[in-house]
Amino acid sequence: MDVGTGGTRLRIGTCGWQYRSWQGVLYPTELPARRWLEHYATVFDAVECDAAFYRLPERTTFEKWAAMVPDGFAMAVKASRFLTHVKRLSEPADPVRRMLDAATGLGNRLGPFLLQLPPTMTADIDRLIGCLRCFPPTVRVAIEPRHSSWWTADVRDALAEAQASLVWSDRLGVAQSPLWRTADFGYLRLHEGRPTFPPRYSVRVLRAWLRQITATWPDGEVFVFFNNDAGAAAVRDAQAFARLAAAEAASPPP
Repeated sequence: MDVGTGGTRLRIGTCGWQYRSWQGVLYPTELPARRWLEHYATVFDAVECDAAFYRLPERTTFEKWAAMVPDGFAMAVKASRFLTHVKRLSEPADPVRRMLDAATGLGNRLGPFLLQLPPTMTADIDRLIGCLRCFPPTVRVAIEPRHSSWWTADVRDALAEAQASLVWSDRLGVAQSPLWRTADFGYLRLHEGRPTFPPRYSVRVLRAWLRQITATWPDGEVFVFFNNDAGAAAVRDAQAFARLAAAEAASPPP
């Protein structure tokens, strides 16, 4: 969902769309799976393609997806685990080139590339810089480190110099990274709202994230993706977050 709050443009969606458990919640039960993305794009205007992490789709597949969604829709693409988990950002030129060759089939529907690093990967600023240099400046990149050794001034400066966004992430209502602004766009991933099923987020936590986003990016675009797919919690939380954002936009500033 594309929601504006002041000068902040929020692009709200989910991490993936191919979940059978969402039938009867997001998708009509009789809708065939081949039309799920088309229907998804009538509700949300952004999605994160997590399938690319496991196997990079062909360029023709990205082109087909682009034809199924309207102008203004954005698909973020999660980088292959070969680049992030097998190579651990070493020798990035070839995997980045192959990813760009395929995903640019999305045309103007291409959103940021997401590089989620393994939780056991400690900070390696040289590998980070080398990888970021493989992306052309016209492409947006978001980085999600998951080891505390990355939280240094040198890493922050390297991300800012490359205009790569540090991914903000949440588990159980707790931020998993520093809340740095390192680019002119933001990227938030909400992984798990609560330990019980379904893992939904409370209104209190969603409102706190909304206010943090708008305070940090009062004039930018921020992608917000819900990854708590179990029980269609992601769908419901994305819709709830959009309603909160719309209400905040209609209210006078504090």
